[in-house]
Amino acid sequence: MTLTATLTRIDETLPEALDRLMGLLRIPSISTDPAHATDCDTAADWLVAELQSLGVTAEKRVTPGRPMVVGHAGGAGPHLLFYGHYDVQPVDPLDLWKTDPFAPEIQDTPNGKVIRARGASDDKGQLMTFVEACRAWKSVHGSLPCRMTFFFEGEEESGSPSLIPFMKENAAELSADLALICDTSMVAPGVPSIASQLRGMLKDEFTIKGPTIDLHSGHYGGPALNPLKEIARIVASFHDETGRVAVEGFYEGVHEVPEDLLRQWETCGFDEHEYLTSVGMTQPHGEQGYSTLVQQWARPTLEINGLWGGYTGAGTKTVIPSEAHCKLTCRLVGDMDPDALRAKIRRHVEERLSPDAKITWDQNLDGSPAAVMNTARPEFEAARQALSEEWGREAVFTGMGGSIPIAGYFKEILGLDAMLIGFANEDDAIHSPNEKYNVESFHKGIRSWARVLDALTK
Repeated sequence: MTLTATLTRIDETLPEALDRLMGLLRIPSISTDPAHATDCDTAADWLVAELQSLGVTAEKRVTPGRPMVVGHAGGAGPHLLFYGHYDVQPVDPLDLWKTDPFAPEIQDTPNGKVIRARGASDDKGQLMTFVEACRAWKSVHGSLPCRMTFFFEGEEESGSPSLIPFMKENAAELSADLALICDTSMVAPGVPSIASQLRGMLKDEFTIKGPTIDLHSGHYGGPALNPLKEIARIVASFHDETGRVAVEGFYEGVHEVPEDLLRQWETCGFDEHEYLTSVGMTQPHGEQGYSTLVQQWARPTLEINGLWGGYTGAGTKTVIPSEAHCKLTCRLVGDMDPDALRAKIRRHVEERLSPDAKITWDQNLDGSPAAVMNTARPEFEAARQALSEEWGREAVFTGMGGSIPIAGYFKEILGLDAMLIGFANEDDAIHSPNEKYNVESFHKGIRSWARVLDALTK
């Protein structure tokens, strides 16, 4: 009965909850831009005040970069830690926005009402679903449902440089029974999802140098080594004709998806046709023998993110460039080791260099392994049932194509299992112009967290 009262309270106070979200969205907390450092401080202060209004002992913690927000509330039952981030991506290119990215609006669209603003979906709207669920719970019960720690980061969109040191220095304070992470999405509209695995990430960059200066192609074309031809040949060697990565040892640590999980994925509502055609493709182009969904969630990749060199201005300049450059990333799964894989990729490249070609590697790029959630814990099934009840549709355990390193850090640094639940949609345009978050996602997200909290505290 008390859960029903909490859900009713959420429904009745949705306009006020939306107003509060709009206040947070107006703060241009772009973490990567030093010009917005004060705005990040303002956003952190805003969240501290909101948590304090719920009776949470909360404060802004200084770091070498953007501040953390940490809050604690006592109570009986399990100790839950909730993580979200308040920083947002830059808005460029601004001329593609149809509205001011930091003047949030609620707009009518063919698919319902949406909240239009930078950070609406990633991650302020998601973060506030949990805060508003706690607000409604306290309004009805007089206290929060259990012992809780709130942990809000301000550098997620700029690589989290302060995160690991902060977690290590405050490991005892941040310890809990289970971490809840909201920075994720639903597999399809209206299909509640709990992420069971996340791909890791490896980044690398190299430069191939040939002649000591750019050369006249009439004088040296033919005899001279052309770094652009050299780098194109090497990049082409990364994959075979079936789409498999041809780097020796690349698939060490990769595991096939269990049959029971594959069956869940096959019925999760994912629309391959819509997924492909929405970005102008007619068919998948990856590793043959695996479905689009399995490729996205459970197979590793090696992608070329940037390739350049020589003259790129208007018209023609007949030169053989002295150097060429490549940026690449790998998405990792299973037990793939990012450091070992980096060595394999570099060896693959260096073994294929022609005489007179010299290579330098970027020394400041990192990597993180994949994260696999402990879905055997009873909390996962309890949360899945709670989500199913709210959305009127069986919730599913899904994979994720992206990388959310915080889940791995919780396990590695704090020994803490993480549960990822979010209500974003694939068309929310996160990191892009005209980002949005469905009002339904916000409303039912608040209700969902109330149900999940009720289930976890039982």
